[in-house]
Amino acid sequence: MSIDPRAPVLVGVGQVTNRGGDLVDPITLAAEATRAALADCGGRLVPDTVAMPGILSPRTEHPAQRLDVVLGFGARRHLSSTIGGNTPQWLVGVLGADIAAGRCDVALIAGAEAGASARQARKGGSPPPVSIEAPDADVEIGDTRIGASDREMSAGLAPPPFLYPILESAVAHAAGRTLDEQRRFLGAFMALATSVAASRPDLAWFPRVRSAAELSEPTPDNRMIAEPYTKLMNAIIEVDQAAALVLCSVEAAEAAGVPRDRWVFPLGVADLNDVFHPVQRPELHRSPAIEAAGRRLFDDVGVGLDDISRFDFYSCFPVAVEMSATALGLDLADERPFTVTGGHAYFGGPGNDYTTHSIATMAAELRADPGAVGLTSGLGWYVTKHSLGLWSTEPRGSGFVRPDLSEEQASIDATARPLAPIDATCEATVDGWTVIHDRDMGPAAVVAYATTDEGARAVVRRDDPGLAAELSGGQLVRSRIVVEPPSEGEGPAGFTI
Repeated sequence: MSIDPRAPVLVGVGQVTNRGGDLVDPITLAAEATRAALADCGGRLVPDTVAMPGILSPRTEHPAQRLDVVLGFGARRHLSSTIGGNTPQWLVGVLGADIAAGRCDVALIAGAEAGASARQARKGGSPPPVSIEAPDADVEIGDTRIGASDREMSAGLAPPPFLYPILESAVAHAAGRTLDEQRRFLGAFMALATSVAASRPDLAWFPRVRSAAELSEPTPDNRMIAEPYTKLMNAIIEVDQAAALVLCSVEAAEAAGVPRDRWVFPLGVADLNDVFHPVQRPELHRSPAIEAAGRRLFDDVGVGLDDISRFDFYSCFPVAVEMSATALGLDLADERPFTVTGGHAYFGGPGNDYTTHSIATMAAELRADPGAVGLTSGLGWYVTKHSLGLWSTEPRGSGFVRPDLSEEQASIDATARPLAPIDATCEATVDGWTVIHDRDMGPAAVVAYATTDEGARAVVRRDDPGLAAELSGGQLVRSRIVVEPPSEGEGPAGFTI
């Protein structure tokens, strides 16, 4: 089969993990990963486009411009993305389409986080290091919306460790489990990922095999954060990690003499959002967006689920993996690996940049298994923004695919539930909930999403350690409650059972 000379191809990957204790900044890390990626493809390609997922820790403005100055590319385009773990995969779609259309020949996607260094600097009373100032502004691209509504933020759900467990409770209920039963199930489910991380001691932040009991049983070193998640089930964002991808056209790869055994084709990328604010989603235990995006991507590329040899699902919290896998039709006991890195909690969860590591690792796996097909997923906010990518060393006759999913997006958006009046007392049914734990006292608060008898959605919270302890480990989904207006008209709505 002849290959379209404008087809995009991934030819270089690089990854860096700094566990040595030396303070570093994100741009220095990204530069090191980029040099490794360029060496990986022979060192003759010069990017005309530099794109970077937004850097969260320490917050770094205009990172693409800074990186270009350090490396001296003189690129004509400098792009940085908005917040979202979906953005590295989404950038592959954007730049892959640019390459296919002739708008770009060689593109660099590089991301980095220096959360560990930033934390160490703060503890020492110093500002995080900065390698170089930006000479100009990046062009920021992507969705600028905030993932939590005012109602959710008022209830203290902006931090992902408190909102994601609510989605997990809905998944647990659908499986017929209490939160304690779900916690033990997740211990066994996530233990497999620790083995993958341990197989990558040079890159993983925690390259250690852990048992199901180690992950699931609360201890002083593995305290409960928000049920059913213990600390070891949460993403670890305070890491020093960077990854880089070099994408180019087939003709550019051939002109630079990149060996054919380095080529990995992005077969297609599909992007779709669920109802943007979780409080308004009609169901909390499933992702219609992943279902629709996966179905369309598979159809357009011409592959089936059985053709996929390995996956790397975005894994900031266990529910993200569960919902992604089941949305594509996978059994959670499927023998194919659900991660090639070890996931956020064990490999490391570098802010917006994890999926760059996921893609780099997948490329290495596929180079060692010519002709196999792998799937990577990126996810932003609270199982909100989704990007799915298919990869193989062999192109498909369909060419690079980036389907227009605007109709599917409109259909999903139309399912958003209205919000319940904030000042009304009404009866409702719980759809998802969690018990938030205090570091010292244990169970401290109960937060829930509930649907009123009129079909509207409410967010409720009670900071009541006695109630939290009473409900701890159980299952409140489908229970009836009375939603009560916030005291003095401010803060979240309350509830009684």
